Amino acid sequence: MKKQFPTHPIAWSVSLASSLFAGIAAANTAEAGLEQVMVTAQLRETNLMDLPSSVTVLGESAINARGAANLDQMLNMAPNVNFSSGASRGKFVQIRGIGERSQFIDPVNPSVGLIIDGIDFTGLGLAASTLDIDQVEILRGPQGTVYGANALAGLINMTSAAPTSESTTKVSAELSEYNGQSLSAATSGSLSDALGYRLAASKRKSDGYTENGYLDRDDTNNIDESVLRGKLAYTPSDNLKLGVTLFYIDVDNGYDTFSLYNTRETQSDQPGWDRQETLAGALTAQWSGNEYVTLEGTLSLADSDTEYGYDEDWSYVGFHPWEYSSTDNYQREKDNISIDLRALSTEESKLFWDRSHWVVGLYGRTERENLNRNQSFNSDFDTENAAIYGQLSTEITSTIHLVTGLRLERRNADYSDSYSIEADNGENLWGGNISLQYHYTDNTLLYATVSRGYKAGGVNGRIISESTSNTEINSDMFEFDTEQLLNYELGIKGSWLDNRLQAQVAAFYQDRDDVQAKVSIFDSDEKSFSDYLANAAGGNTLGLEVELNYQATDTLRFFASAGWLNAEFEGYESSSHVDARDDSAKVRLAAVDLDGRDIAHAPNYQLFTGTEIDLLPNLILRLELEGKDEFYFSNSHDEKSTAYELVNARLTYQGNNWDVSLWGRNLTDEDYYVRGFYFSNQGGNNPANGYAPEPYYQYGEPRIAGVTGTYIF
Repeated sequence: MKKQFPTHPIAWSVSLASSLFAGIAAANTAEAGLEQVMVTAQLRETNLMDLPSSVTVLGESAINARGAANLDQMLNMAPNVNFSSGASRGKFVQIRGIGERSQFIDPVNPSVGLIIDGIDFTGLGLAASTLDIDQVEILRGPQGTVYGANALAGLINMTSAAPTSESTTKVSAELSEYNGQSLSAATSGSLSDALGYRLAASKRKSDGYTENGYLDRDDTNNIDESVLRGKLAYTPSDNLKLGVTLFYIDVDNGYDTFSLYNTRETQSDQPGWDRQETLAGALTAQWSGNEYVTLEGTLSLADSDTEYGYDEDWSYVGFHPWEYSSTDNYQREKDNISIDLRALSTEESKLFWDRSHWVVGLYGRTERENLNRNQSFNSDFDTENAAIYGQLSTEITSTIHLVTGLRLERRNADYSDSYSIEADNGENLWGGNISLQYHYTDNTLLYATVSRGYKAGGVNGRIISESTSNTEINSDMFEFDTEQLLNYELGIKGSWLDNRLQAQVAAFYQDRDDVQAKVSIFDSDEKSFSDYLANAAGGNTLGLEVELNYQATDTLRFFASAGWLNAEFEGYESSSHVDARDDSAKVRLAAVDLDGRDIAHAPNYQLFTGTEIDLLPNLILRLELEGKDEFYFSNSHDEKSTAYELVNARLTYQGNNWDVSLWGRNLTDEDYYVRGFYFSNQGGNNPANGYAPEPYYQYGEPRIAGVTGTYIF
């Protein structure tokens, strides 16, 4: 194990704070303040500093400075947001300790929603390419009013750049270590006074960071991603706006990361893959032809085929006399259609003595998911969601506003598989929010918010089908109940010093009921795990989130975010924890009391901080530090990641219509983990040590450097 970067996070935080306040004292003039940021993932477009909730917004400049190709490379910039991999990218997101960490056989009811240009990509993280993305919004806390069942923990909304009236084309190319290559282009303009267009495309390839010693290859964990996006904006009249988005992505990545000896050198004879092909589109409309109401609508469709496979034994035939050889493969077809229609009040239709703006809406979503596992098992999972929602924003006084929202949702789910398991589940669900806002000054907002979210219950189909052959399985494991969450949040937001300093601070407490916890049972005969969802008695989360952005002078900017999190189980006794069973003797022991234990993938602290310095009029240096505390990999064992800090840098020279950047990430070459497993009694994966119990880790990105160039014409 490499020695961690020696500087402690607290020391960096103190140093950053000192720099910020020193900059405040020293800087009296700056020609322009920070730009205002608008959040679009709400019922009305809202200024970030006027939104009574904790939100991180990352714009195009932050994406480019980060050199991020996918959403997972940006998540560490937001407080209390984590991710897990176990694939070619970090496809599974956790917000404030809540979120899925993997998906194998059973369908998943997601905790974190993902919307890209109005298209629902929840559960399809490979689609989150940053090609031509203009803004990423990470909303923390339940979004029960706006998005309902798939946003218990929060929502990620990605919006690509809009068509422009003037013709422009941008071409970017990148070369990096590990044979990394990428080429992208975006062009935009108008076809007429009423019709604008935008096209963007990219191709990205890399050999990846793993060497396969058995096959003598360095590309078994490769990246191969192609993305194409097109947009049309049509304004036939002053009061009608129409938009069309088409999106295509073809991902053919490798997956070969786990080693029997916890190194970056694997020995798989049948390395896996992580693939996704998606064709999707959205139609948006806005009509403001009536003085009393504005109508908005979004219709989206997405057709996705995914394939995820891996070498289960992580070795080759002939590795050891006691070996076993096995692969696993999951092919999924996911199709969803969603429609969202809403009516918004105008100044002429405000209620209650012209003090209350209102929004009412209707929502519908249908998704079909088909799984084929190893050509031997099939399942179908169909869901239908229908909802009505509304929100009222009332001006009690000129400085005090009250926002109330409510969503009523009906969800029906049908499951069937090739083992003749059939189950259906219908539920009436509800969520909402109440926020009290106090505008202490024109540029300072204090708020208190209570919001309620929910995640639907369901059935564990795999456990049911395996119950006849595994005596460890009982009927209590077949189904899991709906989870509810109450979020209590206090916050302050503001912009000061002529808008050169922007800050957000939020303190929150989350009370979870019937927590859906992923657990597993090991079959020592088959040397495989059976995953299923169970309801813990409860859970509670206490946390703090801080974000700062400070333009000290025209040539010096500081930025920082930090999160503190204490996410624990409450009253949960687990019979599937490794200490609650003896796999070698095939007996169940006493349940393990997890009351007060941290929830998996919920580090106690996270930080991101840095600076941008104009060394010369055309030369910009950006320095970053990111880090997070250790965290449990699973609720079924006690293995943890290690705390780490990563240092990144980028040096950019800007010409009149071009720029070139030299960059490096993880400059100290820190070893850190993005996924981990523990194989318990007689359940290890290495025959050379008698299948002894031991943990296994997937490493994050090592030190990598590259050069990026962009030309605009």
